[in-house]
Amino acid sequence: MNNLSRLIFSSLILLCSVLLNAQEKGSECWPSFRGDSRLTGTTTQLIKPPVKLLWSFAASDAIKASPVVANKRVFIASTDGFVYALDFTGQLKWKFNTGNSIEASPVILDNSVIVGNLEGNIFSLDAATGKQKWKYTTDGQISGSVNWTLSPDRKQKWILVGSYDFFLHCVNASTGKVCWKYESENYLNGTPALWNNMAVFGGCDGFLHLVNTGTGKSSLKMNIGTYIPASAAISGNRAYFGNYDGDFFCYDLKLKKTLWKSGGAAAFIASPAVSGLKVVTASQNHQIYCYEANTGKILWKYKTRGKVDSSPVIAGNLVVIGTGDGRLLFLDLATGTEKSSYEIGSAVTSAPAVITNRVFVTAEDGKLYAFGPKEK
Repeated sequence: MNNLSRLIFSSLILLCSVLLNAQEKGSECWPSFRGDSRLTGTTTQLIKPPVKLLWSFAASDAIKASPVVANKRVFIASTDGFVYALDFTGQLKWKFNTGNSIEASPVILDNSVIVGNLEGNIFSLDAATGKQKWKYTTDGQISGSVNWTLSPDRKQKWILVGSYDFFLHCVNASTGKVCWKYESENYLNGTPALWNNMAVFGGCDGFLHLVNTGTGKSSLKMNIGTYIPASAAISGNRAYFGNYDGDFFCYDLKLKKTLWKSGGAAAFIASPAVSGLKVVTASQNHQIYCYEANTGKILWKYKTRGKVDSSPVIAGNLVVIGTGDGRLLFLDLATGTEKSSYEIGSAVTSAPAVITNRVFVTAEDGKLYAFGPKEK
């Protein structure tokens, strides 16, 4: 890659990073697990079902991590321990061996791909070449994706990631040096969401935590009663999240109180998506739920043939989600009616990445699938 090409690539990756921090996705940019730093899982970019398979790419083991997209490249991570970079035709550009299984999704930040593995190591890789920039080591496995924020003086970018060593780690994105660590009381599985200058996350200690991103000091610990395996989605001053007992919550971060709780489901391994007055999530009881954001009223439910651990994406007026029975579903956001589906044939536990006229999703058969609209 010549210097001009590298400059163009780096500039486009930087644009995706700016979009991520500004809570917006570009037409060809889905730079993180849930698309933005609030983990909303929502985009205005449209995909028109039915879709056709454009191509697939096979890693050498299962893929549980969600794909991310920037500068017409798709980045995936596999339980084979490798990070892969592919172009939009499915051609491999580079791969990097982290030495242990990866279940956490990468994040694109400036010209870097940052990802953690089950050995507890976090790697920063050059997005253009795959060359390692730095490695940071925790004392427990990394199961959740990285998020990032600005330092208090706004001159540096800091990444935030939870570990099974009970700590939320804040690390300088340029150097890989620790800035601060916040200790919880058990494993941290999900990705911290950002609200104002706070990281919002739950864990196996059964608490919802609010931690100041500049200092690492706790602002709140709210007892949820049982562990929170997934990430929260933030809309306005509200956090939406589910727990392992099948309860789903709306919590007001400013007022510091629960606004509503809906019970009766099974474990929520999926992270929710929120758009306007609709919150969509999925449970291991084979149901996809749409809640009214202000009241918690169930607006619709969709019954699947298997449990759903995949986190939904709201793309315009559609809900895009994978299922444990091996399908990619396209549901009407207003009614929950199935508009289209595609039989992948292998369980999907990752969240889709949605850009204009493209959906990328990984499956436990070890493949990345790229879909586009069928030609009329």
